[in-house]
Amino acid sequence: MSSFRTVALASALIAGLMASTAHAADVKIALVVKSLGNGFFDAAHKGAEQAAKELGGVQIVYTGPTTTTAEGQIEVINSLISQKVDAIAVSANDKDAVVPVLKRAMQRGIKVISWDSAVAPEGRMLHLNPSSNALIGNMCLKLAADTLPGGKGDVAILSATVTSTNQNTWIEEMKKALPKYPGLNLVTTVYGDDLSDKSYRETQGLLQKFPNVKVIIAPTSVGIVAAAQAVKDAGKINQVYVTGLGLPSEMAGAVHAGATKSFAIWNPIDLGYSATELAFDLVKGAKAEPGAELPMGRMGKLKLDAGNEGAMADPFVYDKTNVDEFAKIF
Repeated sequence: MSSFRTVALASALIAGLMASTAHAADVKIALVVKSLGNGFFDAAHKGAEQAAKELGGVQIVYTGPTTTTAEGQIEVINSLISQKVDAIAVSANDKDAVVPVLKRAMQRGIKVISWDSAVAPEGRMLHLNPSSNALIGNMCLKLAADTLPGGKGDVAILSATVTSTNQNTWIEEMKKALPKYPGLNLVTTVYGDDLSDKSYRETQGLLQKFPNVKVIIAPTSVGIVAAAQAVKDAGKINQVYVTGLGLPSEMAGAVHAGATKSFAIWNPIDLGYSATELAFDLVKGAKAEPGAELPMGRMGKLKLDAGNEGAMADPFVYDKTNVDEFAKIF
């Protein structure tokens, strides 16, 4: 064998070994969302990729079921266990139903966190709340009260699924905060399952069954868009308003049409970014324990409470003065 061929072969072997080593060093973090095709989670995916790029050597596996079911998430998580990912960061469709499969993941050495919508404590190592639950609940009521003359009128809630952890928590916080807003009368809560068509139909039903409703609060980025469209189609602009939690890119039209005066949300890009940073911390040996402060890159640190939960940031209000600016971002 010529010396040239020997050197070439050796170089190829070394390159192959280096590539194999680099590949082996990659940290695989699975971002499991409630359902694919949801703008909020697509934005979170962008943030996860930003964190992966900053951290280096991180591969994001972005996945979720096609519909917002616990069964779909369980199937996805079982697949991720087989793929031997290093970490799973999940926004749960049902806080209890996914616990057994996530326990199995942790028994296999996979680091598990929940974000956005919590998993029960026994099924995860920590939970990242997008904001304080109490602040979110109060903000939804404040937005409704600020919409109404004198802060008085009937309001209804359009939620996602009956089992959605974060939605149920925020609704409970709204109910706790109601005494601070004596002019608001909560008449009912309905569920659109985070499906546009069902959320639209539920809003139509609200408008027919409760003709005195003046504000619909939808703490779901899918529901708020559908509700605003239903109000517009019903010819109820300036009679019924929609508020809650939504994406500027999806809500700008509703704001300019007059179906919505204002709404709130944290930045889902930052949320996906933070979840990825935290999952990476755990893979690299950080301990999730009460009182711990874990780094989240540009988002600062997450301080864990007694339940190993922490909040990322306060919700931010969008209206006609700023919605177009932020619609360009997410």
